[in-house]
Amino acid sequence: MIRRATIADAEQIQHLINRFADEERLLPRSLSEIYDNLRDFYVYEGQDRHIGGVCALHICWEDLAEIRSLAVAQGERKKGIAGKLVGACLEEARQLGVKQVFLLTYIPPYFERTGFQVTDKSTLPHKIWADCI
Repeated sequence: MIRRATIADAEQIQHLINRFADEERLLPRSLSEIYDNLRDFYVYEGQDRHIGGVCALHICWEDLAEIRSLAVAQGERKKGIAGKLVGACLEEARQLGVKQVFLLTYIPPYFERTGFQVTDKSTLPHKIWADCI
């Protein structure tokens, strides 16, 4: 089930994200960052109540939002969970009236298949991509 994250999910969210960060597939997140941005997160909760996927929609400006921290646990892959998490974020962006949604990724082909287009980072505000350096 895809749902909004709760306080009880924070440690599992951090663990999943940082597992991907250890593989240099995502930026690491501290537990403090997770709590600070908890309202940004959607999670996939499996039947065992374990968090098997996570994705966040971060509002950057009145017309700009970022999808970040998409991670799906190894045992939950190939089930369409990533697409559902991204879809939940995009639906929220639509409801909020956000006109542009972007993401920074190490796996562009996946997101190109979902309708995103590769663009030069210089088209984004410096603060956004500078966090990745």
